[in-house]
Amino acid sequence: MWHLLIILCAFALQLAVAGWVVIRKGDRPPVALAWVVVVMVLPVLGMVAYLALGEVWFGRFRMRRHAEILARLDTPEVHCHRDPRSMQVKLDATERQLARLAESVSHSHATSGNRMSLHSDTDETLDSMIADIDRAKDHVHLLTYIYLDDAAGQRMSQALRRAAKRGVAVRVLVDGLGSRAFLRGELARDLGVDCRVAEALPMSILRTLVRRVDVRNHRKLLVVDGAVAFTGSQNIAAKGFAPKARYAPWVDCSVRIEGPLVRELQLIFVEDWFLDTGQHLDEALEIHPEWFDDGVEAQTVATGPNFNNTAMTSLLQAAVQVARSELVFTTPYFVPDAALHETLAVAARRGVETHLVVPRRNDSLLVGLASRSHYESLMDAGVRIHEFTEGLLHAKTVTIDRSLSLVMTANLDRRSFEINFEQSVIIYDDDFSSSLRFLQQGYMDRSVLLSPHEWRQRPWRTRLAQNAAGLLSPLL
Repeated sequence: MWHLLIILCAFALQLAVAGWVVIRKGDRPPVALAWVVVVMVLPVLGMVAYLALGEVWFGRFRMRRHAEILARLDTPEVHCHRDPRSMQVKLDATERQLARLAESVSHSHATSGNRMSLHSDTDETLDSMIADIDRAKDHVHLLTYIYLDDAAGQRMSQALRRAAKRGVAVRVLVDGLGSRAFLRGELARDLGVDCRVAEALPMSILRTLVRRVDVRNHRKLLVVDGAVAFTGSQNIAAKGFAPKARYAPWVDCSVRIEGPLVRELQLIFVEDWFLDTGQHLDEALEIHPEWFDDGVEAQTVATGPNFNNTAMTSLLQAAVQVARSELVFTTPYFVPDAALHETLAVAARRGVETHLVVPRRNDSLLVGLASRSHYESLMDAGVRIHEFTEGLLHAKTVTIDRSLSLVMTANLDRRSFEINFEQSVIIYDDDFSSSLRFLQQGYMDRSVLLSPHEWRQRPWRTRLAQNAAGLLSPLL
């Protein structure tokens, strides 16, 4: 009798959790269905998994802090640059629509007068970052997901400490999971002697009770004196990437920025710094970078659990829809939602030359399998899929008709779209977009173009593994 009662109670609890899933995620049927299946098929593990990972719990304390800083800083006055020329952007009708959509997300408007330079090599990027840090006079703000204690991390640490010893205020914010080893190591302790080092979204068992533990700050951002900024896919790590050296080299893409856009990127750092330290850096926003006559129009988009966290996929869908002749995506992790998947397929069917460039060897087995579950239908629609063979392609880029481009910290997966803190830069300029398209061509030249016919002939066991992983796509 007791056994039957326990079984009935457990089943009732399963139904209750499944009902909660439908209430919370009913607006996204694939996600809701996947979680309902997990909860019902795995009675205990499924419910625990959903409670731990199913909800994007950011934590009430941080939500209150975020509301506080938004009230202080997310205002038209703060977003407005002192030089009125920065607001005089020259965009065509399509670009204006994309800019309006991006602004509706994080309230950062498109600005003119920005100088942008592309960096496609890890050593070159770090050299340029360190050169700017060595010229710093007031402050250096570094935000990164991964900081490794390797040659790159040591060089960066030395540069930051040199700046601090000159009297420059140096603040370093690193993710609690991505930089866990660094935070507990000697390099962080040494850096902390001269600089302020803070942990973003700290990790602990107790914190899992109040927020989702895998909500991470995946942004990569360096701001120097409020005048120069770097962003893109580059972590503070050598291209050999010691934790996963078998997949090396890591191939990244970043952009160096001067101009009014730097202040919008500074605002992202100021908000994130306050979120984890409680320290206001309003004075950093008093700096208004120089506007350049030869600059271009650009815009930043910040997304995360404290923003409209479906915004990035909406923006990418809109960008794909405006493509007329060519579309190129590069990403290390490709697990799109159904809407983005279908938008890419439709673009190819309507005659847009659509390319997707991904690594042949992925450092995540499950993500690699789930990615490949999407290939057949995309190739059937006409999407050309290239698998990069010379390392792990970590660059997260988009070019549209060689006239519009994005350099992102976000991958093309649900984690980036719905859970992580991410940032992207949209560049409305033919010359920059052509340069990025040239870089993307280099990736394609070092890739294998998949054959739709050969892909359909893959073994049934491979197909089964990929499609099984694909069923979990809404949960990845």
